[in-house]
Amino acid sequence: MNDQDFAFLKELVEAPSPSGYEQPAQRIIRRKLEGVADEIRTDVMGNVISRVDGEGEDRPRVMMAGHCDEIGFMIKYIDDDGFLFFSPIGGVDAHLTAGQRVLVHAAGGPVPGVIGKKPIHMIEAKDRDTVIKFKSQFIDIGCSSREEAEELVAIGDPATFAVGLERLQGDRVISRAFDDKMGAFIVAQVLREVRRREPAPVDLYGVSTVQEEIGLRGGTTSAYGVNPDVGIAVEVGFATDYPEMDKKEIGEFKVGKGPIIARGANINPALFKLLVATAEEEGIPYQVMGAPRATGTDANVMQLTRGGVAAALVSVPIRYMHSPVEMLSLEDLQNAIRLLAGLVYRIENRNQFIPS
Repeated sequence: MNDQDFAFLKELVEAPSPSGYEQPAQRIIRRKLEGVADEIRTDVMGNVISRVDGEGEDRPRVMMAGHCDEIGFMIKYIDDDGFLFFSPIGGVDAHLTAGQRVLVHAAGGPVPGVIGKKPIHMIEAKDRDTVIKFKSQFIDIGCSSREEAEELVAIGDPATFAVGLERLQGDRVISRAFDDKMGAFIVAQVLREVRRREPAPVDLYGVSTVQEEIGLRGGTTSAYGVNPDVGIAVEVGFATDYPEMDKKEIGEFKVGKGPIIARGANINPALFKLLVATAEEEGIPYQVMGAPRATGTDANVMQLTRGGVAAALVSVPIRYMHSPVEMLSLEDLQNAIRLLAGLVYRIENRNQFIPS
């Protein structure tokens, strides 16, 4: 990955965008695709929908979606001593929040704080192995009164972990919010790659969706609006190449071994075969995931839009999902971009996905 693309990825994942508060990330998407897409629009939900026109008659509509919302917190109550009580936005793990540094994204700018709880010395022995509930955790921003805190933050302000993108060894990187701003990055890069090449035989819609973490909400409305023939969700997937992960339950997925292509009820079988053929013809490493029921991704709602859509799910394996240190391989990102860009030129017509 070149320095310019890495800077784009870093800027995107570090922009605060908890579900319902995604516009800092969406502004970056709009800026990066200006001059690339034939049309960029933002709908009433906050989804950013970018279109690159193809060439030919009766072109299929292909929608690729990555959600730009991340897990986070919302301020619910400020007590008399200036401590902020919060609720999680999305699937936050209460095991790992205490002691974490956070930023409260207030009207006047980010306010640093830390999530506190009673020290272990003060917790009864019988309760020390119990998860401390969110209602017993709080954010300390260093204020001494409710009035002092209310000058800085307000009820309903979102907060995120105060961490960003860092390089580890080789091409491994860690950050909060790879789930799924990494997917929004891949979709934007596919649009840029298709624009760089000759016109495709499809109209390509790249959608940075919102509110996925709280119920696939932006994917539902944007798919209805785009009305695609083909819908592909670009997501993170569970890596199982580290201790305590059960390969028998999930499957075997390794960081650095290529994107994961899902197969099952949520996935159009002809589209799955075309993705695999594209990977093999382009020399792209890939992994296959069995998905026997609806996936918990935007692929689910895209498939069920209107009269039905040929859906697929392409994922990048990550470790430590929904933590401040999600880990992935930059090469896997690049291979996902190659796979999806190559697929676009292999779609001939909308009827090729009707099961026979």
